[in-house]
Amino acid sequence: MMYQTIGGGGKPPLLQLTKVSKSFGGIVALKDVDFTLHSGEIHGLVGENGAGKSTTMKIIAGVYSDYEGEMRVDGKLVHFRSARDALAAGIGMVHQELSTIPDLTVAENVFLGHQPLTRFGTIDWAQINREAARLISSLGLDIDPKTTMGSLPVGLQQLVELSRVLFSGAKTVILDEPTSALSPPEVKRLFDVLRKIKAEGRGIVFISHFLDDVLEISDTVTIFRNGKKVATEPAASLTKDAVISHMIGRGSIGMHMGESAELISEDTRPIVLAADAIGDGKTLHNISLKLRAGEITGVYGFMGCGQVELARALFGKIRLKRGHLVLNGVQRDFKSTSAARKGGIAFVPENRRMMLFRTEPVYKNVSIAILGRIHRLFLKPGQERKIAATRAVDLQIRPPSPNMPLGSLSGGNQQKVALAKWLTHLPKVLILSEPTRGMDVGAKEDVIRIVKDLRDRGVAILVLSTEPETILTLANRVTVLRKGMVAKEFNSGTLFKADLLAAA
Repeated sequence: MMYQTIGGGGKPPLLQLTKVSKSFGGIVALKDVDFTLHSGEIHGLVGENGAGKSTTMKIIAGVYSDYEGEMRVDGKLVHFRSARDALAAGIGMVHQELSTIPDLTVAENVFLGHQPLTRFGTIDWAQINREAARLISSLGLDIDPKTTMGSLPVGLQQLVELSRVLFSGAKTVILDEPTSALSPPEVKRLFDVLRKIKAEGRGIVFISHFLDDVLEISDTVTIFRNGKKVATEPAASLTKDAVISHMIGRGSIGMHMGESAELISEDTRPIVLAADAIGDGKTLHNISLKLRAGEITGVYGFMGCGQVELARALFGKIRLKRGHLVLNGVQRDFKSTSAARKGGIAFVPENRRMMLFRTEPVYKNVSIAILGRIHRLFLKPGQERKIAATRAVDLQIRPPSPNMPLGSLSGGNQQKVALAKWLTHLPKVLILSEPTRGMDVGAKEDVIRIVKDLRDRGVAILVLSTEPETILTLANRVTVLRKGMVAKEFNSGTLFKADLLAAA
C-alpha cells in the first residue's frame, strides 16, 4: 500500500483536513486549511479564481503529495502519493472536462479499465451491459447501456461519468463545476441524482462558481479567499450576498484597485461589429452585443459560461446556427477565420500556444500577420526584424531582441508579442480572451497599457475574462454571460466586483 494509515475510533468524518498548507516555488497557495466532510453530506466549496479550491481538491485526490498538515479518511491518517491511492481509499473526482470516450458505448465507459472477464479470458460483454444498466437505473436514469456515449447530451454524459466513479466504490465524490455546461432541466436531473447518492451515505464535495446552485444543493458551504478558508456555515443560513461578501472580503468593495470601476461609454461612437441574437445551437443562446470604435467592451462570466465559444463565433471558428453578424453596417457570414481576418477582425486566444510559434524567433511571430503587405515575391527578413525591433521597444518586450526564440520569453512577454503583430496594421476589431491570465503584476500593467493604447487609436476591442479585476480595469461597458446567455449589461455608473459576481 502506498499510503500510510493510523487508526481512529468512533464514527469519524469521511474526510478531514487539518492545518493543510501548500506552496509553489515560495508562493503560498494554501495556508492552514481545515475542511471536514461527513457521511450523507453535500458540502459546497466556493471562492474566486486562485482562492485555493483546486489546490485543496488536488491534495485530496492525490495529485499533490507535497504538502504540510494532516488528512484523515474515516478517521485514519493518510498521505496519498497518487490519484490511484486516493481512489483506492474511496475518493473519486468528476472533473469539469469530462474524460469519457465518445466512440465507446455507455457500458464501456462505465467499466473502462475494469472490464469483467469470462472464464475463457475474454471480456464479458453481457455482464458489462447488465451491470451498467443496473447501476444507471439505480441513479434514476433511463439510458440504454449500448448507446454510444457521444450521442448523449452533455448532462447525461456527466451522469455516466459520475456512475463510473460510484462503480469504483468511492464514498467521497468530488464534483468540479458540474453545472457549468448544463441546461436548467439537466441541472435538476443532476441534483436528483446527487440527493440519491447522499441518501446512500456517501459524501459529496460540490465545487462551483454558480452560487445559486451551491446554495440550492449543499448542506454546508465552505468559502475560500486568498488561499485560506474564511468561513464554513450551513447553507440554509447563507444568502448569495453573504457568500459574495466572504469571497471578496467584508468592507473591501471599492477600497482596492480592481474592486470597482466607473464605466464611461458613449452610444454616439460608431458600431463596428454587432452580434444580433446569435446562437450556435449548442452553447450560445440569443446573444446580442455591440462593439464600438474606440471602446473596450468587457464580457465577464465564470468558466463554462460561453465566453470561449462567443470569441470563436465572432472570429469564424464556430459557425452560427441562428442570428447574424454585422460588420461596419454590412451583414456578414464568416465561414472561416481567414474570412474574419480579411474583414478586419483579430483574435488573441486565451491559450497563447494556439497562435504563436515558440521555436521561431520573435520577429517571425510579430511579422506573420503582415507578411502579405511587406513581401511580394521574396521574404525580407531584414524588414521583418526592423518592424519587430520597433514593436519590442514600444511594448517593452524583455529582452528586446527580435532574434530570440519566442519560447525563451516569459509568459507576459509572449503575450506582448501576440499583441505586437496587430500594432503595425491596426485591425477594426480586436478580440482578447483572458489577456492577463497567469501574469505577474508588472506584465499585467504593461498589457493593460497596450490594450488601452489600441482603444485610443480607434480599435473596437472585446475583452473576455473570468477575472473580474481585468474587466473592471479595462472595460467601458460590460456584458455578463451565464450559461451561454446574456445575464446582465452594465453601461454606465459605478460597477463593483460584487455586482459582477452576483450577475454571473
